[in-house]
Amino acid sequence: MTEHLTIVDHPLVQHKLTLMREKETSTAVFRQLLREISQLLAYEVTRGLPTTGKQIDTPLVPMEAPVLAGKKLALISILRAGNGLLDGVLELIPLARVGFVGLYRDHKTLEPVQYYFKVPEALEDRMVIAVDPMLATGNSSVAAIDLLKKAGAKNIRFLCLLAAPEGVARMKDAHPDVPIVTASLDSHLNEKGYIMPGLGDAGDRMFGTK
Repeated sequence: MTEHLTIVDHPLVQHKLTLMREKETSTAVFRQLLREISQLLAYEVTRGLPTTGKQIDTPLVPMEAPVLAGKKLALISILRAGNGLLDGVLELIPLARVGFVGLYRDHKTLEPVQYYFKVPEALEDRMVIAVDPMLATGNSSVAAIDLLKKAGAKNIRFLCLLAAPEGVARMKDAHPDVPIVTASLDSHLNEKGYIMPGLGDAGDRMFGTK
C-alpha cells in the first residue's frame, strides 16, 4: 500500500455507510453497522501483509500454503470512538495485539488533549493499524501517530470511517508515510470542526450519549 488515501468504494461499504448517516438510525443498529463495515475496511487496510510458506497436509495431499509472517499486528484504538472500529477488526484478526490512545478534542481550540496511552511492546516489529471513525481536523490523529512513533512504531496505517479534506491534508503534511483507508472523503468541516455531510458525533451515536 503506497497511496496516501484509499477510499473503499465497495457497494456493501457504501450501503452500510448510508444507513449509518441517517439520523433515524438507532444506537444499536449504528453499532452493528459499524462493526460490519469495519470488517470490510479491515480487508483493505491489511492488503499487502507479508506472508510466508507453511507445510501442511490437506485431506488429499501435502502442500506449502501461505500464512501471515512476522509479529502479530497491533491494533490501536483512539478512544473513545475508535473502539467501535476496533471490535469489528478484532473479529477478523483475533490474534492481534491491542493498544489504546486516549485523546479528547478541546471544543474551543479543537486541539487534542492526551489522557491515556497503553500500547503493546515491540511496536517497531509490528504493522500498526490506528483506528478512529472520524478524520476531521486531523489534530487528534496526528497527535496519536506522534505518540505511536515515539513508542517505536515504524509501519503505521490509519483506518477511519469518514475523512474530511482538511484532516487528510493535515495527516499528509505531518505523516506522509502513513496511508489512510476510509469509506468516504466528505465535503468539508463546518465551523465547529464536524465533518459535513458526515454522520454526527460517532462516539455519541455509538454509545447513546450527547
